[in-house]
Amino acid sequence: MVTLISAGLARLPRVEGVARDGLAGLAGAGVGAGAQFLTVVLVTRGTDRHTAGAFFTATALCLTVAGVLRLDAGNGLVHALAGASGHDRARSQVRAALAPVATLSVVVGAVLFVCLSDPAFRVLAVALPAVVCADVLVSATRGFGMLPTLLLDGLLQPLAQFALVALALSCGTRTVPVLVAAWALPYVPVLCLAALWLRGRLPRTPYIGESARELWRHTWPRSVAAAIQAVFQRLDVMVVAALAGPAEAAVYTAATRFKVVGQLVNRGLAQAAQPRLVEALATGDLGRARALYQSATTWLVALTWPLWLGYAVCAPWLLGLLGEGYAPGAAVALVLAVTMMLAGACGMVDVVLTAAGHTRSSLVNLLAAITVTTACGVCLTPVYGAAGAAFAWAAGTLVKNLLPLWQIHRRLGLRPFGAHSLEALRPWRTR
Repeated sequence: MVTLISAGLARLPRVEGVARDGLAGLAGAGVGAGAQFLTVVLVTRGTDRHTAGAFFTATALCLTVAGVLRLDAGNGLVHALAGASGHDRARSQVRAALAPVATLSVVVGAVLFVCLSDPAFRVLAVALPAVVCADVLVSATRGFGMLPTLLLDGLLQPLAQFALVALALSCGTRTVPVLVAAWALPYVPVLCLAALWLRGRLPRTPYIGESARELWRHTWPRSVAAAIQAVFQRLDVMVVAALAGPAEAAVYTAATRFKVVGQLVNRGLAQAAQPRLVEALATGDLGRARALYQSATTWLVALTWPLWLGYAVCAPWLLGLLGEGYAPGAAVALVLAVTMMLAGACGMVDVVLTAAGHTRSSLVNLLAAITVTTACGVCLTPVYGAAGAAFAWAAGTLVKNLLPLWQIHRRLGLRPFGAHSLEALRPWRTR
């Protein structure tokens, strides 16, 4: 499989570097997805459904708040470092991105710690600045190559989370505060290692105020969109917990956690292609952008569709591995599989749209998606429980993918499949 992907990508004009970085991203995505799924298995089998649901709800809320607070500064840095400004302003751009994010996350974390009485949420309030800043700094390293992202975000963080949660459960701990502390702790070494890596590679140049204006001029519309995206990604879990209770939220999370596999594969490909897409679109090289988009979409479908088909067929058995009471999640798994297959066929449409500079359109698309998800969730979840939430999530996901697909076709003439799809698949045909 690895050889075929490398050969397929290497055949495309001027995208040879994506083969190497794409494989690194996919390797990290595979390990990360496996570790996250095993963490879910540990929690569902090691605790009752109420405790598991509380754990999943708390971590989903933490990641949602963190997604809002990071202001999409990480992707803004990737765009800035891969664009025309070069690395001569790299240190100023990283400072300009990190300063407001770090300040805001510390303030919000302190407010939440004072205002919240639940011990689990207070633990996560303390961890919030580390969660936010680690994401921004790891993203910044991607402007210099994929290796730090692979090691820190793809390997260290998910494996350490799995190991610490397993350690907590093996010691007989079944309380939510201890489990969320074990889940949050790995963000600290990830943050420190990313900061050390950047410190050794950023040119020592004086701070340039224009760097901040340049960075946030591009990033601010995307900051709002990223906040909405963060809410969209985990809104379903919180809606189920609020309207149907923690036990139903545990069933829903267990059934949908497998979607992290497809999301991380998509993320691995997108992280490798994003800097090159920015460069290609900034220089008006639509041919190269088309090659990147179509080849990435082809491999996204080739790698994830078999997984979704297998998951749809094997869901009752897989959910049975999680413990008693999770079998009703089979219907949720079927909705998930079909939706993710359709989303995969669209490719990394939002990445293309934002790389082309249409950040406001991305914001409107996300607003539409979250509106559809919320409206459908409020109507369906109280009646159908986890299955209703799955249909609501599916409706929002389709809106989120189909709108930008239409927009990049109308504005840039890009399609997810075409001549470059055949080029990428040529190794399959020659065997």
